[in-house]
Amino acid sequence: MKILIIGATSAIAKATARLYAEQGQELFLVARNEERLLALANDLKVRGADSVGHRALDLTDTCRHQQTLDQAFDVLEHLDLVFICHGSLPDQEACENNFELALQEIHLNALSVISLLTILASKLKTQGSGTIATITSVAGDRGRQSNFVYGSAKSMVSTYLQGLRGKLLPFNVHVTDIRPGLVDSPMTAQFRKGALWSTPEIVAQKIVKAIARKQHTVYAPGYWRIIMTMVCSIPEILFKRLKI
Repeated sequence: MKILIIGATSAIAKATARLYAEQGQELFLVARNEERLLALANDLKVRGADSVGHRALDLTDTCRHQQTLDQAFDVLEHLDLVFICHGSLPDQEACENNFELALQEIHLNALSVISLLTILASKLKTQGSGTIATITSVAGDRGRQSNFVYGSAKSMVSTYLQGLRGKLLPFNVHVTDIRPGLVDSPMTAQFRKGALWSTPEIVAQKIVKAIARKQHTVYAPGYWRIIMTMVCSIPEILFKRLKI
């Protein structure tokens, strides 16, 4: 299987890439930091990847998306899977008080993803096959006081993926929306961890299985589906008072 991983040096992406490397897959990695990309590529080769290409790219630079994706297609010649896994967790209060900061975070967490999806959808339609799997978040299921800037960006991507899934169905292209819950990673290093927290490795196992089964919307771990069903069922007259 030929796999393109975008945001490859994030914790979840690395854990997922390692599972695919152990299966002997062909990988092409895209992320911002060249040094970290090279270290990951070497690690994946040791773990059994058939081949590993890579290219450094600041994913907020949407003008370079086309060129980078063209290169990935040239190297791999065919794509079975694209895994998009980049983003940041913004300071909610800072974003509330500074629109430019909020826009920056929405650009990274939503608009840059949609830019990639736009190009990839066209390429996979022409190819006539493939899977696009994208990391969103349970935060996108409902706007909560504590993180509605981040949540709204992820919700935008989830809504886009839902529509894209239908558009690409006649072209034999599958779309998977992966919604992790609380994951212990460098992005969440400042938070205290509790019983609901998971590891990138556990989430990666769920991702690989879900992609193989061509699932549509995946909560990782699965108990987050129950939690978010409960959260979404709370009447707004009560929910607006909850500081969660």
